[in-house]
Order: sequence, then structure tokens, then C-alpha cells
Amino acid sequence: MSEHLPEFIDPLALTDKQRQLRGSLPLAKMLRLRDVLLSREGNARFELNFRKEGRVAAVLGRVEAELELQCQCCLGPLWWRVNNAVRLGIVRSLEEANLLPESFEPLLLEDETIPLVDIIQDELLLAIPAIPQHEQCGELLAREGKPGKQRENPFAVLADLKN
Repeated sequence: MSEHLPEFIDPLALTDKQRQLRGSLPLAKMLRLRDVLLSREGNARFELNFRKEGRVAAVLGRVEAELELQCQCCLGPLWWRVNNAVRLGIVRSLEEANLLPESFEPLLLEDETIPLVDIIQDELLLAIPAIPQHEQCGELLAREGKPGKQRENPFAVLADLKN
């Protein structure tokens, strides 16, 4: 982690003070993300603004990273660029989460403080496609999946026997 970034943050206190956190965190520190990466090299850059949006205690900002994933088609390396907006509403219960405006995703606080890395890591995990693949691999699969000629039904002989 960067020297000036706290390991744990109190999002509600930061919101009350209208603070901003900006910096970068090593991908190698993100335990849940490491399992989906081919390479743990590099950093995630972020800017998070803690403030009120109406009645909602909010975390607004951006998360950026270059992730090396594995293509699920050819199993080769696949570089995935993440440059996502962050728009979180801080809540303490699922009931509060259900009351958030649709433009916010919930950031559920179970304790007063949470690891800063968890917010960044969650945003990166959400940005990864369910089945990472190169564009050309996806096109190849689409072409192979299209029926070129009609296959003969192997059970057609049984239908003839029935008659």
C-alpha cells in the first residue's frame, strides 16, 4: 500500500468530513482477485470521494487497472483494462440497501471500519467478465457453433421402425 493510505477506513467518518482518498494499491495484496489473475504484477489506481448525496452517505470515484486474465477459449493471456466509475451507498443493513436509489450499489458495513483494499478489490472483481476471452476467440466460437449443414437425426431410423 501507499505510505499515505490507511489500511482500514471508517467510511461514515470520511463522509462526514468529506474526504478524498487517491492512490494505488498492488494487485498482489488483493487476495480474492489474485485467484483469477495470470500475473499479480501491477497496481490498481483509484480516487474515492466520500460525501453526502442527498440523504445517502456515498463513495464516488474511479478505479483503474490493467489485469492479466486467462482466455477461457485459447487459455492464453488476455489483458483486460478496467476504468470504472464507483458509486456506492454506505449502508448498515440489507433493509437500508433496498432503500438506496437505483444509481447506487450498496457498501454494507458490518463493522465501523473496513479494509480500503476491499472496496478496490470488489470493484475490480465486478469488472471482470464471467468468461474472459479474446475477441477473435469469441468470433471463432460463434462461427463454429453455427450449423453449416443440417445434421442427420440419429433417431430417424427408430421413427421409420415405428411406422
